Amino acid sequence: MELKNQSSSTSGFILLGLSSNPHLQKPLFAIFLSMYLVTLVGNMLIILAIRSDSRLHTSMYFFLSNLSFMDICFTTVIVPKMLANLLSETKGISYVGCLVQMYFFMAFGNTDSYLLAAMAIDRLVAICNPLHYDVAMRPCRCLLMLLGSCTISHLHALFWVLLMSPLSFCASHVIKHFFCDTQPVLKLSCSDTSFSQIVVMTETLAVIVTPFLCILFSYLRIIVTVLRIPSAAGKWKAFSTCGSHLTVVALFYGSVIYVYFRPLSVYSVEDQVATVMYTVVTPMLNPFIYSLRNKDMKRGLRKLRGRIHS
Repeated sequence: MELKNQSSSTSGFILLGLSSNPHLQKPLFAIFLSMYLVTLVGNMLIILAIRSDSRLHTSMYFFLSNLSFMDICFTTVIVPKMLANLLSETKGISYVGCLVQMYFFMAFGNTDSYLLAAMAIDRLVAICNPLHYDVAMRPCRCLLMLLGSCTISHLHALFWVLLMSPLSFCASHVIKHFFCDTQPVLKLSCSDTSFSQIVVMTETLAVIVTPFLCILFSYLRIIVTVLRIPSAAGKWKAFSTCGSHLTVVALFYGSVIYVYFRPLSVYSVEDQVATVMYTVVTPMLNPFIYSLRNKDMKRGLRKLRGRIHS
């Protein structure tokens, strides 16, 4: 087994990518490079706009700026390597490089999910208990929520990598994916992965479902509270503050649940499309979703543009 592990760590893996058709490599490169640049610029503008406008220095925008930063990190773990492989003949990644990419992918991805949960809690307090909002969501508490999110996510990622590292890869080293995700790597192993699959599924349920349930509970409470508001205008105003967040939650968790909460045996090409949704598309759309219908963010972006021009 040690010889097999040594073989896998020396030769590494081949990332097959989204398509093996040579005529699609350059068009795919142009598409994903454009999406990556839009993601970088859009999320950086969100961060700068929030930092430059003192009226946006609230808990809601604190979490949003950190979500934008995590989205930049999240896509940077995956997209640059994918772009390089689209123009490369070998499309290789070392064994250590694969584990490192897997670690940071899971760390930043899970931090995203916990930040979405923190934003749901923020909306819950703002709508259901507005008089205690400043006390409940004070800066030190928000910082603790952020640090807790990062700590849990990195421990989760470390656990997965330690679980994957002893596996042997004695047959094919071709990963049918565009990055080192756990499901396609597990499918390549010639070791007995039944225990790993059970542990991974159980631990993933705990780590991913916990923030999702937190979001679900928060919005159930919000709905109950909003329905008690007598005026239609008041109801609309309350719901409108949650629309952007709900859209991002639906995009992110919809694709994550589709990919990871199914048996390993049914993993297919369709899962790659779903993976593109939460690894590339959602981080790219987040700045637009949070700014197009948000008057405060629009004002902050105009202020930032004025500073840049001056």
